[in-house]
Amino acid sequence: MRFVQFLRKNDNRRRLGVVSEDGTKLVELSGGACISNDMVSFISQNISMEEVERKLSTLQSEEMSDSHILLPPVVNPQKIICIGLNYKDHCEEQNKPAPTEPMFFSKFNTALTGAKGDVIAHKITTKMDWEVELAVVIGKEARKVPKENAMDYVFGYTIAQDISARDWQKSRNGGQFLIGKSMDTFLPLGPAIVHKSLIKDVYDLNMRTLINGVEKQNHFTGDMIFKIDDVIHRLSQSITLKPGDIILTGTPKGVGMYRSPPEYLKVGDVIETEIQCLGKMVNKVVADS
Repeated sequence: MRFVQFLRKNDNRRRLGVVSEDGTKLVELSGGACISNDMVSFISQNISMEEVERKLSTLQSEEMSDSHILLPPVVNPQKIICIGLNYKDHCEEQNKPAPTEPMFFSKFNTALTGAKGDVIAHKITTKMDWEVELAVVIGKEARKVPKENAMDYVFGYTIAQDISARDWQKSRNGGQFLIGKSMDTFLPLGPAIVHKSLIKDVYDLNMRTLINGVEKQNHFTGDMIFKIDDVIHRLSQSITLKPGDIILTGTPKGVGMYRSPPEYLKVGDVIETEIQCLGKMVNKVVADS
């Protein structure tokens, strides 16, 4: 199951749907097939995939077209939690040792935009950078979860592009990440949440970033330092995770800041973000208004 949130053209009612693997067909779930048209509410219902399949069998599919506007698959997560320095080669490109415990930070949900949404080049930054990341979507409330049971709390996976204003992240705001990571549109997410049952091995997925068609990042999820079960276990010891919460699991080497010379995004750039089995996002950098 590949779950999406979308709008129909000239209609601002948010809808819930399931798309085909190739992204060409859509079945709308909202409007009778499930209780809510909101992803967080839907996940919270804990409906089995067998029940969803039964409901889908009674509904008509339609061709995806320009009349469908893809939103972030979760538009209102309670929490967006990120992990810094979670790939060894990303540590190495910064000449930093691998951490002995995860470094967590957060992004606001107003940073979210969809898989085809524009990324704003905010006037207050000159150092916008890219980071492809696997995003985990929490499926049920998690508090003090043992590591061995942690994957039971995962609903599915999606693609994140963790846009970062490096000047604000590194040298402004007292060294705190929040503003540099949370500017509006700084988190393209999507195109769909792929249910965990469809992912044979979450640590064997290729992940890539291309800028204007030029490959900048190409790596595999298996090189995470702190794996998903460990992350959920650690977080849930002191923070209650809720259905629809999003965890970004870190980025591999190839970000712009640590290239020689450094490279940063500019107006007109096209960011392509891909993760094997999860799909692809294409986001354009646009001028601030």
